[in-house]
Amino acid sequence: MAAHKCWIASKDPAFRSYQMANELNNFGGTPRFLLVPAKHYGGKPLLVVQATGNSSRVDVFGPLMSETLGSRISADITRWQGGNPSCSTAA
Repeated sequence: MAAHKCWIASKDPAFRSYQMANELNNFGGTPRFLLVPAKHYGGKPLLVVQATGNSSRVDVFGPLMSETLGSRISADITRWQGGNPSCSTAA
């Protein structure tokens, strides 16, 4: 998954205070992942990214989207959804 590779595994400083929680088999049947505070794994999600309609549509929402990082998240998700798995270094 590009988000994990680019944001978490790469130790990107912009995402250092978050960790990813996957919910591939949630009760709603919608695969999604969450970004939660790194020091509080069970905390309230700060970002939700979920695929709907056989993964053809991706919904992204949560408090991080209204912060400076929101534009970076949107650009990354759009690029990955278009088939380009590269990581952006622009914040």
